[in-house]
Amino acid sequence: MTMKAFIGQHEIVTDDDALELMLGTPLDLWLGPAEETGEERAARLDAARDILTEDPELTERVRRAVLLALANLSAELLHATWFNQYTAHRAGRIHAGAPAQEAA
Repeated sequence: MTMKAFIGQHEIVTDDDALELMLGTPLDLWLGPAEETGEERAARLDAARDILTEDPELTERVRRAVLLALANLSAELLHATWFNQYTAHRAGRIHAGAPAQEAA
């Protein structure tokens, strides 16, 4: 049995779902699809400007989301670096205090 996550009545299946619900807009509006014409891009950016004008607090929500994502990524990278050094030390590939080196 798996646990499901919801925001209101909306089920969160992916990270993108959570971001879209937090922002209140689809991510493609801000990031753009993989391929779009110049005309489509201009229309998309025009719509994004209108949304920012109507919802000035959106910028702050985006800033908080980016800071949280960066904090989580930094913690994961720090843990991965520490774990790699620890396991290399335990395997006898490095001495205490020496930087970890890739195994040949």
